Amino acid sequence: MHEIPKLEKNKLSNIIFKYSLITAGTLFIGLGILGIFLPVLPTTPFLLLAAVCYGKSSQRFHHWLINNRWLGSYIKNYHEKTGISLRTKILSIAFLWIMISYSAFYVIDVVYGKIILILIATGVTIHIISLKAQKHSMESNKDS
Repeated sequence: MHEIPKLEKNKLSNIIFKYSLITAGTLFIGLGILGIFLPVLPTTPFLLLAAVCYGKSSQRFHHWLINNRWLGSYIKNYHEKTGISLRTKILSIAFLWIMISYSAFYVIDVVYGKIILILIATGVTIHIISLKAQKHSMESNKDS
């Protein structure tokens, strides 16, 4: 029986670990993107998990994620504790209630299921409202 030398075994373990983290990070990005469109999935936590996975496995993927045009702002806003924009709050709450209402009235037949959905939507709405809003420097269009 041929045994793998210890050094090669550690190198192989490191490679497997690295690619496992890259795979997990990619999966978390997919879930985060789904969370943008599905109000029951959180976007930011999945993107933060992806950033950690990429940070431990691939500097190139981590850099891509942090500087991504669409996804990077979620991570940067979280790390910098700048909050979310008012537009994002409004869109999130509107989309949440559209999807929950549709599910509660057209998909779920059980009354308890409808009540649970409404309670979840209420809780998520309260959470979104409680999040810090971003403060943008507003430049007025005054011609003085």
